[in-house]
Amino acid sequence: MTIPTGSESKLFQPIKIADGKITLKHRVIFAPLTRNRGTPYNTTSTAENPNRLWYPNELMAEYYRQRTTEGGLLISEGIPMSLESNGMPGVPGLFLPEQAEGWKKVVEAVHEKGGFIYCQLWHAGRANIPQMSGLPVVCPSATHWDDPNECYNWPPVGSTKQIRYADFPPIELTIPHLKQQIQDFCNEAKLAMEIGFDGVELHAGNGYLPEQFLSSNINKRTDEYGGTNEKRCNFVLELMDQLAKTVGEENLAIRLSPFGLFNQTRSEQRMETWSYLSRCLKQNHPRLSYVSFIEPRYDQIFTPAEKAQFLKSWNLANITLSPFRAIFGSTPFFSGGGWDDTNSWEAIASGDYDALLFGRWYISNPDLVERLKLGKPLNLYDRGTFYGPFERNERGYTDYPTMLEKEPARAVVESL
Repeated sequence: MTIPTGSESKLFQPIKIADGKITLKHRVIFAPLTRNRGTPYNTTSTAENPNRLWYPNELMAEYYRQRTTEGGLLISEGIPMSLESNGMPGVPGLFLPEQAEGWKKVVEAVHEKGGFIYCQLWHAGRANIPQMSGLPVVCPSATHWDDPNECYNWPPVGSTKQIRYADFPPIELTIPHLKQQIQDFCNEAKLAMEIGFDGVELHAGNGYLPEQFLSSNINKRTDEYGGTNEKRCNFVLELMDQLAKTVGEENLAIRLSPFGLFNQTRSEQRMETWSYLSRCLKQNHPRLSYVSFIEPRYDQIFTPAEKAQFLKSWNLANITLSPFRAIFGSTPFFSGGGWDDTNSWEAIASGDYDALLFGRWYISNPDLVERLKLGKPLNLYDRGTFYGPFERNERGYTDYPTMLEKEPARAVVESL
């Protein structure tokens, strides 16, 4: 059987999300990507008075605009809902008026080109250091970082030395503090819808706060939020309940990484935990806009061969996302992790997924949808410019050429 590619592929067939409210014209989804290009509030940041807040700027609006197609879906970078939740420099939150104004310009840029955009709700949890926010790092439990030598990527302002996570262990969230996190998520979701986002996606993967509750090596609680697989799911389930009440479940999505290792998630009983979570989500919120999963064999820090060894050690050597696909049934099911112009055709034709998320290739190819449709080669990406901030933030951000920009340049060279 010949697998359709290019414009004949199912990638370019429409699909409905948001309980039928939104019709996407294709299934090439712009993945959530942290890029650290925000503008600091305090432009004279010093060790004594470090900047801790950022807001979106015109460059960011241009970046999202470049990658917008008519009827296409973009998912924003993870957006923190409070000072406490932000785990990286250069990442604009959505809890202050200037931030809301900046994100509104991003949304408007996407809408002007006929696209749709979801706000990804993000809380770093223990994947942070107190020098970043000026506040204690929070976690389901006061669990020390597993690797004593792993460092936070960015040295504190005024220093060139990286900080070890293990030197600043997190505090355990009390019940009132935990409830406040849920309220902060809901406040951000409400504000996102008010400024024009088409929906919100809870980032419950990659070892950030919601997944920290799901992970048995991190969550050591013995109350209603820990101690068993089912209780470790309660925070995420309660959070999703409250978000659904806030914005409507048809405007709500979730991102999950059941087999991830990022940020020292070394949870046991993966299938039992995430299957229970998925069954509850499907039962409690059958009208979710979509669910987004990261592929079992993809990992941000380990090679495919190394990840395969982890899966084998869990007796999951042949695992796929199909058990979760079966649980969610008719809920639109997205997959992310390593898709490109060679392997996406068979994946989407299989029917195992309703849409595919593209990240790194979307960074270097603002016209990725057109390139895939026409079978054109892709620009290579530069890993060194993935994460800012930089003195020239446009480098590796808004300066990748489209096909139309590349062809005239080539024509000029050939005419010389």
